[in-house]
Amino acid sequence: MHPIIFFSKMDFSQSNLFGYIEDLQELTIIERPVRRSLKTPEEIERLTVDEELSDIERAVYLLSSGQDIQGTSVVANLPVLMRQNPAETLRRVLPKIREVLHVAGVEMQLTAAVSFLTVLHEESVSIHTYSHSFLHIILQNLEHRDAGVSNAWLETLLAVIEALPKETIRHEILNPLVSKAQLSQTLQSRLVSCKIMGKLANKFEAHIIKREILPLVKSLCQDVEYEVRTCMCRQLEHIAQGIGTELTKTVVLPELVELARDEGSSVRLAAFETLVNLLDMFDADDRSQTVLPLVKSFCEKSFKADESILVSLSFHLGKLCNGLYGIFTPEQHLRFLEFYKKLSTLGLQQENGHNDNQLQLQTLEQEKKYISVRKNCAYNFPAMIVFVDPKNFHLELYSIFFCLCHDPEVPVRYTMAISFYEVAKLLNSGVYTIHKELVTLLQDESLEVLDALVGHLPEILELMTNGGENSGSESKLLSIPDLIPALTTAEQRAATSLKWRTHEKLLQKYACLPHIISSDQIYYRFLHRMLTIILTNNVLPVQKAAARTLCVYLRYNRKQEQRHEVIQKLIEQLGQGKSYWNRLRFLDTCEFIMELFSKSFFCKYFFLPVLELTHDPVANVRMKLCYLLPKVKSTLKIPTDKHLLQQLELCIRKLLCQEKDKDVLTIVKRTVLELDRMEISVDAFQKRFYENDLLDQEKERQEHLLLEMEQLEKEKQQSEGRSTSVNDKMFEKKRRDSKTSSVLAKSITLSVPASSSSTSAGKEDKKSKLVRSQSFSTQALHPKYSNIDKCPNKSSATGYTSSVSGMGKSCMLSFSDDSFRTHSTGNSGNTAFPSSSSSRNLFNSADQKNNGNKESQSRKMSM
Repeated sequence: MHPIIFFSKMDFSQSNLFGYIEDLQELTIIERPVRRSLKTPEEIERLTVDEELSDIERAVYLLSSGQDIQGTSVVANLPVLMRQNPAETLRRVLPKIREVLHVAGVEMQLTAAVSFLTVLHEESVSIHTYSHSFLHIILQNLEHRDAGVSNAWLETLLAVIEALPKETIRHEILNPLVSKAQLSQTLQSRLVSCKIMGKLANKFEAHIIKREILPLVKSLCQDVEYEVRTCMCRQLEHIAQGIGTELTKTVVLPELVELARDEGSSVRLAAFETLVNLLDMFDADDRSQTVLPLVKSFCEKSFKADESILVSLSFHLGKLCNGLYGIFTPEQHLRFLEFYKKLSTLGLQQENGHNDNQLQLQTLEQEKKYISVRKNCAYNFPAMIVFVDPKNFHLELYSIFFCLCHDPEVPVRYTMAISFYEVAKLLNSGVYTIHKELVTLLQDESLEVLDALVGHLPEILELMTNGGENSGSESKLLSIPDLIPALTTAEQRAATSLKWRTHEKLLQKYACLPHIISSDQIYYRFLHRMLTIILTNNVLPVQKAAARTLCVYLRYNRKQEQRHEVIQKLIEQLGQGKSYWNRLRFLDTCEFIMELFSKSFFCKYFFLPVLELTHDPVANVRMKLCYLLPKVKSTLKIPTDKHLLQQLELCIRKLLCQEKDKDVLTIVKRTVLELDRMEISVDAFQKRFYENDLLDQEKERQEHLLLEMEQLEKEKQQSEGRSTSVNDKMFEKKRRDSKTSSVLAKSITLSVPASSSSTSAGKEDKKSKLVRSQSFSTQALHPKYSNIDKCPNKSSATGYTSSVSGMGKSCMLSFSDDSFRTHSTGNSGNTAFPSSSSSRNLFNSADQKNNGNKESQSRKMSM
């Protein structure tokens, strides 16, 4: 039916078609004069300036006879003229600007205010010359009829006051201010006077302020216009800081009390905020007798008669509660806490109600106000934790924390994400109680919330895993399983969005995970994901962030097999990849490898794959490789890497002889000169490379420790398996011995003395064997003594045990930053680790109980 109605309305007659054409022609006729009227030849002639004029002459000419846009350009260029020729500019250009500003428009006025401020900041002339030349122009334009222009000149004047000497301020500003602040002057003049007096309060002594400024302050606080009273009230904070505590108590506080009861809501709001900011200047009596009653009345009226103060009250509530903390009674403490809880859920109760009329009556402005209140409550949450004491957090504030983290509005959750780190620091050992909220914010649907949380994510995770030590290790272990899925979900959501900066930031922060979770969890849940991002993502900063984080994961990986697998994938999928883009990312990854790993590690795994890219068919890859070659050469050590140096020189010769691309050849020649100037470090320490060699030696030592720790873990697992089988055999033998001893006790008579003595000796022998078997079993099963089971023989047992304890201390110190949480580690250098055969001989010797003498038994027991 719709197409029929549509076509019935259309009229394709010839007259109508010609009518449409005539309308189009009229439009072109209308447009034609507009295009022609951009600039006529006469106007172009008037805008043309003689090129032979100097900058000063051109500026004077344009200000005298040019158009407004040309004059504005000269005013904007004033700082440049002052730098080039200050004397001529002050003599010829500045008087012209002063004349033009009398009749200038808003744009030129604003430009002049900014230019004058720039000249002040650049200090092109002395402050005496500036005050003599520029200050009068600024004062003349302060009372401009346009409020924006007046405020721009006022900002310039307030900045100038900071640099002017006292005498100049007194004669040029303070003396005229007395007449400008009178009630007979205009509203704009009185508002300007209020702001100038607030600035002058820090420039003079207290007695001058009391004699010359305070009478004007009192007069303006009683002004008939509420805008003036509001403006003066906001300046009382600066005046109080200038006159000191005593005068503040006798002069400023009574004025604030009176302004707090003003009929204008903006005046009351200004008085409340000034009171909060001046709390530190009032003593306990003033706080309890004057400030606290005012604050209580503000809180009571905020919900009933004066909702305008609600947003400001919620913003300053944390500062207010902690400032008045010492004078609160328990009842008042509880009342303010309940008031904060009520503000934290303001506007949410109506959403859960059943009356639809309430929702319709609720205006959009009121909804925005409620959102601002809850956002301010989220901002003040750390201060409220201090107010109630972190020990009482779970009882008093956890429910509010839960509501704010699950608030339906993004700004509230965003503020909670920003303050989450502060909350975690305050809770300290009780940080495990907010783990669920961390997971919730990581899985938030808004990427803004995630971006705010990620800023301090490494510190938060560190507190989550290490902060709750007083609460036991169970809570920390239980916090990991749901944390890892939340981290992976957050990364995938950032990857699928268009906000690549958030994704980049997230990947950079995920480099902290080796300090938080185990190596296997990183390998299976995060490491391969980083490699996928490098291969598939299209944003270069994201790829580089993923490459660096992958290198960090590789650096702290605890299993050599996994490390070799990742290295092989990097070489095959990136270094030998089909896409030139992947090969470029391989070179980026190699830069991170050189930064994070030792020189020997890079030379062993990545040196030759990098050199293979000298034959790459894409010029960009060869070009990037040439830039990287000096860093590659710096990883070599002579004479150990002499053969690699020969390979490097051979590749450079081939590039010089065979390179056909001009740009690459230019870079190759430049790189050759740089390589010739480089000095290669030798195996022994040199003074010029001492710090770099020490750093590289530390990296190499930590890499060796990783290998030794992996070997220790394997031997520990093997020894635990063998010790279990040995304990089973000893238990079975003990059971058989107990049976035979009971039978013999029944059959042998007590009349034979020799047999009794042999029986007692046999019991003692069994006791000693049982002690030995228990000592071996505890050593094998308890992880704290796992190293003792690996003694190669009985004669070296004592020495090896002492060396292992020393190694454990040194390794824990060196790896405190790397978060290797192990009880036993290996030495970095010359420690010989026992083989499996030696450990088997140890347990075989333990089984041969009947052949050991007393000396061997005592050695075993001491071990």
